[in-house]
Amino acid sequence: MTERQKDRPWLMRTYAGHSTAEASNELYRRNLAKGQTGLSVAFDLPTQTGYDPDHILARGEVGRVGVPVSHLGDMRRLFQDIPLEQMNTSMTINATAMWLLALYQVVAEEQGADITRLQGTTQNDIVKEYLSRGTHVFPPGPSLRLTTDMICYTVNNIPKWNPINICSYHLQEAGATPVQEISYAMSTAIAVLDAVRDSGQVPEERFGEVVARISFFVNAGVRFVEEMCKMRAFGRIWDKITLERYGIENAKQRRFRYGVQVNSLGLTEAQPENNVQRIVLEMLAVTLSKDARARAVQLPAWNEALGLPRPWDQQWSLRIQQVLAHESDLLEYEDIFAGSHVIEAKVDALVAECLAEIDRIQEMGGAMAAVESGYLKSQLVSSHAERRARIEAGEDKIVGVNIFETTEENPLTADLDTAIMTVDPAVEARVVGSMKTWRDNRYQPPFNHPRPCKALELLKEAAKGTGNLMEATLECARAGVTTGEWAGALREVFGEFRAPTGVSSAPVAVAAEAGTPLAEVREKVARTAEDLGAGRLRLLVGKPGLDGHSNGAEQIAVRARDAGFEVVYQGIRLTPEQIVDAALAEDVHCVGLSILSGSHSALVPDVLDRLREAGAPDIPVIVGGIIPNADAAELKRAGVAAVFTPKDFGITEIIGRIVDEIRKANKLDPLEVSA
Repeated sequence: MTERQKDRPWLMRTYAGHSTAEASNELYRRNLAKGQTGLSVAFDLPTQTGYDPDHILARGEVGRVGVPVSHLGDMRRLFQDIPLEQMNTSMTINATAMWLLALYQVVAEEQGADITRLQGTTQNDIVKEYLSRGTHVFPPGPSLRLTTDMICYTVNNIPKWNPINICSYHLQEAGATPVQEISYAMSTAIAVLDAVRDSGQVPEERFGEVVARISFFVNAGVRFVEEMCKMRAFGRIWDKITLERYGIENAKQRRFRYGVQVNSLGLTEAQPENNVQRIVLEMLAVTLSKDARARAVQLPAWNEALGLPRPWDQQWSLRIQQVLAHESDLLEYEDIFAGSHVIEAKVDALVAECLAEIDRIQEMGGAMAAVESGYLKSQLVSSHAERRARIEAGEDKIVGVNIFETTEENPLTADLDTAIMTVDPAVEARVVGSMKTWRDNRYQPPFNHPRPCKALELLKEAAKGTGNLMEATLECARAGVTTGEWAGALREVFGEFRAPTGVSSAPVAVAAEAGTPLAEVREKVARTAEDLGAGRLRLLVGKPGLDGHSNGAEQIAVRARDAGFEVVYQGIRLTPEQIVDAALAEDVHCVGLSILSGSHSALVPDVLDRLREAGAPDIPVIVGGIIPNADAAELKRAGVAAVFTPKDFGITEIIGRIVDEIRKANKLDPLEVSA
């Protein structure tokens, strides 16, 4: 079979960005030179949550999990010497998606690009932020308006752009079953399409153009057959909804278009070399089946459970895709699963269950109502708790974690601190300094007319009305407004939103019958409370900084509750000062901090210092997250009682160790009860 008869390969991307716009630009150009066919931009947490790098909540977060983009100058540097008219760019951004698209468009215009030819995707799915990722800013209503306005603007002005990438990826990481993953994503799509239709900004006869630009971003886990069937079910349900609910007759406009990153949740810190075969298997689930093949694929690196991957690690993941696409014969055949009775039966079952769950959510008032009521979040927390319980019980087997744990020494991680990339702590100061320079100079040409303050006032006036916010946002971009100023203006009008945590309503996932590990820990908790003369032991679970990955914190909170603790958990995005104030007000016996963004080195010592200054140095502080060995040792030297990383998968055991630290801090003898 000749080369020209093959199917065209999917877009190959690497999710990347770190430190500064200049460093990320260099990385992007290197990756494109290696054969990457699209860009996937990772923004840092201040950018994602609408804060400038000098904001108090941004401390320790700047440039950690992505690139900081604070204004038009940063966006220029990010894409310097990269012709945007020829590029397909995916931007993983949600609450501030409109702002980042505006900056992107203005840079493209400065390059001389025809914006009607721009191609790419903004994730722009705020629902999954409320449920799993935690980078939401505004309440559901205003957030849906921003999404709606942006979709309508792009359909009318940037017709090749995908203005939303409805993202079930993080739902799976938050514990979603395949049925929940499909149902919640489809319910989000219904909410978005209804809002666009009802806004009246796109004529009814052009609504097919809206549907045609809706894309999805999904997760592929290691259960190969189930994941492949999930994608077929996704496509079948999307076709049914767009035809029956919205009357889209054009089959091409109803096509289910999705990109994928395979499952980072399943990557293990223990025996991390096993992650390579996991990544390959998960990639096959979304590429082998032509009728349900991803349009774009990005693979994590083998060492992402350890820290930030290096360029070489990202290259390895890119080469995995290239070998499959260019060396194998995969693209020479029609769908190789067509007609399989096993596959069809599984897909039929998924479709039936998903349609029933979608109907249930619609009866509640739709996805937004189900977010505000806490239904969706509590269901995810419950599913995740059940999954973790199965792993601890050995029912779900993970090689190198709860089965086949013996291993030879790994040469890839012989020097663990060089097996990942680290961000220079001095980067934050440089970025903050650059921001100050930008603010000082922006009143000079070309930004002196209109002035940034005038653009921001126009934005606030538009937000108070009902008109499309994209033009006012573009004006802010051109006027030199910063990310924090744009989001701050909208915060003034829309307010902020703290999503339900789902912890209090999550059912018990692990039995505490006599003789079980949880029963033994419950006994330790009760005896320690009695020894301290307290009614119950009190644990504060806190998430300092901007890290919104709350899954681990929620599972600790739920298991501690089930073990007899009184748990204080106020959700995400807290300052060290707020955490210490809560610890003192609630008179807790232990503070547990969860950080996965790399900001632990800045934020944890701050909590310790504030506890000492408040006269509470004896409250033990424990820390959980993706923390390199050298950092863990440093935290312990600073006074942290214990550090837990992904290899510590036994949550009940962790709760038992928390009790031990409480006893030690209060000079109580160790208990002989095993945990």
